[in-house]
Amino acid sequence: MPEGIGKLLVWTAAAGPLAWLVFRTVTGRLGVNPIETLTHFTGITTLAVLLVTLGITPLRRLTGWNRLIRYRRLIGLWAFTYALLHFLVWGLFDHQFSFATITEDVVERPFITVGFIAFLILLALAVTSPKAMVRRLGGKRWQQLHRLIYVAAGLGVLHYLWGVKVITTQPVAFAAVLISLLGVRLLWRRPRGSGRILPAE
Repeated sequence: MPEGIGKLLVWTAAAGPLAWLVFRTVTGRLGVNPIETLTHFTGITTLAVLLVTLGITPLRRLTGWNRLIRYRRLIGLWAFTYALLHFLVWGLFDHQFSFATITEDVVERPFITVGFIAFLILLALAVTSPKAMVRRLGGKRWQQLHRLIYVAAGLGVLHYLWGVKVITTQPVAFAAVLISLLGVRLLWRRPRGSGRILPAE
């Protein structure tokens, strides 16, 4: 598949949830609690796209479709886009972008704390995603920084689990997928016949 067509498909798939959210908003179909719907939808979509990003490397190794790696950066930027929307919805409707109340919420509510840390990590990864930043940071340092995407995903899942009043199938499913992705990564780092763990790629 030509790279241009592949990127167009990724853009279409990644922008789909946003287009659906805009449609529901302008047509007044956000339910009885629109703010809760916006918050939940953007948060869930962030986690879903983030896990797709983490799944690119395992899928590439299992299928041999090495070209998939070309789309990882783009999908990761879409994960940040939805995380930014999630943050903006929370900051606007819960706090009217008041620095004082936002800071108080982050400090006093643990599930907000972990979610905010995850957002800051994704922000750092988005800012350093251009190729120019790879050259500026150096390949090794850039790679070490971008491994924090696993930390962001873990904190995002914890944020979700911690924030729901009743544990349901959905947050547990996100946790299970993340654990599976981490498990596959650890297995691939362990050489056969050895207990030694290799450095991550």
